[in-house]
Amino acid sequence: MLKTFKNSFKQNITPVSLDQYVPKVELKEYLKINDAIYEVDSKAENGMTFSRLLNYKYSDTLKKMDPDRLVALVTEVIPNYSCLVFCPTKKNCENVAEMICKFLSKEYLKHREEEKHEVIKNLKNVSSGNLCPVLKRTIPFGVAYHHSGLTSDERKLLEEAYSTGVLCLFTCTSTLAAGVNLPARRVILRAPYVAKEFLKRNQYKQMIGRAGRAGIDSIGESILILQEKDKQQVLELISRPLENCYSHLVQEFTKGIQTLFLSLIGLKIATNLDDIYHFMNGTFFGVQQKILLKEKSLWEITVESLRYLTEKGLLQKDTTDKSEEEFQHSFHITKLGRASFKGTIDLAYCDILYRDLKKGLEGLVLESLLHLIYLTTPYDMASQCDPDWMIYFRQFSQLSPAEQNVAALLGVSENFIGKKASGQAIRKKVDKDIVNRLYLSFVLYALLKETNIWSVSEKFNMPRGYIQSLLTGAATFSSCVLHFCEELEEFWVYKALLVELTKKLTYCVKAELIPLMEVTGVLEGRAKQLYNAGYKSLTHLANANPEVLIRTIDHLSRRQAKQIVSSAKMLLHEKAEALQEEVEELLRLPSDFPGITSSTEKA
Repeated sequence: MLKTFKNSFKQNITPVSLDQYVPKVELKEYLKINDAIYEVDSKAENGMTFSRLLNYKYSDTLKKMDPDRLVALVTEVIPNYSCLVFCPTKKNCENVAEMICKFLSKEYLKHREEEKHEVIKNLKNVSSGNLCPVLKRTIPFGVAYHHSGLTSDERKLLEEAYSTGVLCLFTCTSTLAAGVNLPARRVILRAPYVAKEFLKRNQYKQMIGRAGRAGIDSIGESILILQEKDKQQVLELISRPLENCYSHLVQEFTKGIQTLFLSLIGLKIATNLDDIYHFMNGTFFGVQQKILLKEKSLWEITVESLRYLTEKGLLQKDTTDKSEEEFQHSFHITKLGRASFKGTIDLAYCDILYRDLKKGLEGLVLESLLHLIYLTTPYDMASQCDPDWMIYFRQFSQLSPAEQNVAALLGVSENFIGKKASGQAIRKKVDKDIVNRLYLSFVLYALLKETNIWSVSEKFNMPRGYIQSLLTGAATFSSCVLHFCEELEEFWVYKALLVELTKKLTYCVKAELIPLMEVTGVLEGRAKQLYNAGYKSLTHLANANPEVLIRTIDHLSRRQAKQIVSSAKMLLHEKAEALQEEVEELLRLPSDFPGITSSTEKA
């Protein structure tokens, strides 16, 4: 009967097309060579057909300033429709945004003028009164740049303004194409390059895919600007198929296959060679092994990876295992392996981290936070760092005696930094990664003291978005190091210190505001309001009257006030319970106390 019901159910199902709900948006692809626009046409002999000539009066000055005719291309669509201009570099994004605004008519200033002033006001509010001078000049015209140099708050505000049409033009890098859903009527690619690399087909399709907004526009356009020298490569680009997708499990060795094996054994999903090999056969890499593996077999790679993890001290073969067959040998995770697994530490750095923490125990400098910050500065960001040696020397010369001790323990001297700053030859070899990591530690240390990304950005001549990424990375890594230390008894001394440092890195505000920011819905601005109003602790908030809060704190709704009070009460209750458990643990008589016999011994 069930079978009959299933068959009748299948027969009565009417196939539903998504096209009924999501209207198709036609995408037209164009190429621009000099002043001529060509439409991409797969049926044409050379892949394109002539469409039109640009009709825009250019003065001699404008021709020099705008050789790509961007002003002509964007003014055909803005301000009534949105437009994205993809640029090869971050600096190019800012320059192009400013250049376009110089040649836009004053009429663009009147389009949604009040809303644009509100955007500028909001940007100042989230940046402690600071505003990027480029954005200050471009936003009144409805134009802004978008790249990783912006802070997350700035990006969010600009994206909202663009989505609502207050801003009509973004000059952006290729990262916007992959991560953010910001469609446009017209997408312009200023060059067929990302940085110095020629575009891949996948990247090209991703960028032009921003053109056309379902439910808003019936059409979308993309225009790729190219020079004669790139014409042949571009024609190949627009006609070739998309690149194949391949597994990177083995290429990303420590973050890929080895981390996977450590997780499999740590979680006891697979503990012997045979089970791990069978698991690998079921992965995307396993499916593609005939294509990807030329010199070694999947079995050999599996054996080598397990041997590497064993030699690194992360895994150990079971000594109780009597099996003579290699594929039946079982593995278990070591203390170091479990610490790396629990702390989600990149296996390329787990032994370096262990060594650094061990060395830190010999002379941990507690007079300042610098030493602890150094230990929680992400290794991968240090390897990509390129210090400004004059700034490095200036910061180094301002260190206190305790902070200079930290540098000395790490083997970095003021003499070495001074020689680098003056361009002198250096005979003594110093570990580049340690030098770079200490430089980033200076950035983080300054940030925790000043709690202002803008002033630190200016002091170290670094993009504020990069500094925010460094802070986020350090907060995450500090939490990882804390979990790493929790699994290794020898590092117990670090635990309480890392808990406090993680909080400071996470919130990056003055110490007195941190307890308030633990409460749900309280960010830095709100924490300052509460603190200034006399609510200086979690206990104050937990005992607050929501009605009094509404009258005392500006722009606080009744719902928000109730949420703050209830969240504070819950947090206070959780902390009280944790302390009660700690008290009971301290008062409990140890099981190994002399004279106490266990029930099993009595029996």
